[in-house]
Amino acid sequence: MGDRPRFQQILGIRFFVGSAEEAIEQVSGNGGLVVVPAAPALKNLTHDKRYRDALLGADFAIADSAMMVLLWNVMQRDRVPKLSGLKYLRALIDQPQFRQAEASFWVMPTPSSARRNVAWLRGSGITVAEEDTYLAPMYGSVIEDKELLRRLEERRPRHIVLGVGGGTQERLGLYLKENLSYRPAIHCIGAAIAFLSGDQVRIPVWADEWGLGWLLRSLSNPKRFAPRYWEARHLAPLMLRYRDQLPALGA
Repeated sequence: MGDRPRFQQILGIRFFVGSAEEAIEQVSGNGGLVVVPAAPALKNLTHDKRYRDALLGADFAIADSAMMVLLWNVMQRDRVPKLSGLKYLRALIDQPQFRQAEASFWVMPTPSSARRNVAWLRGSGITVAEEDTYLAPMYGSVIEDKELLRRLEERRPRHIVLGVGGGTQERLGLYLKENLSYRPAIHCIGAAIAFLSGDQVRIPVWADEWGLGWLLRSLSNPKRFAPRYWEARHLAPLMLRYRDQLPALGA
């Protein structure tokens, strides 16, 4: 990338401004932690210190939240393009070096998700051995996973892909960044792989480009997702008040 990468502070978090390919190039060279915060989780910045610390400890975030991007672009002259976790993942798995054997390691949320996601990856020409996947346990408020560290030190993949839930994956990513003896690229892509494999509702490219993934998820499982996205409305007053500044804890 010839030009220096551009970043924008939003709610005190360092967001990458550019294409998915540029973001991947940025983290692939020297490694680092990429987070993909969604609106329902961003609203917790004022009271969830561990989540907040994980976002601040990341090398950068990508602007996945359609609500956050819309609010920012209405309020500020420095416009930020939306870059979804799904678009980022599509670009990542298209990278030739990513598709090589032992290049990637995948942390999955459930056995059924792991089976479906790995089958889709292999069907898409991405080499994923059984040793390159890990089933995440139920993490508590403090994350410590020595077995995962052991597996990663043994395999030493260049890319670690975390497909567990938002709020947890960011904290797990920071734990790995701080405790591994080497510096891989750590990608917190959440449910993005599930949208491709069919483990969750499939989100077509047009819906992703228009920022309608939240709507399709809500329609597919209203009881699970509609309350979550309704809670995201609390992000609006936070954005209006703090804009580029980190909200105070307890605000």
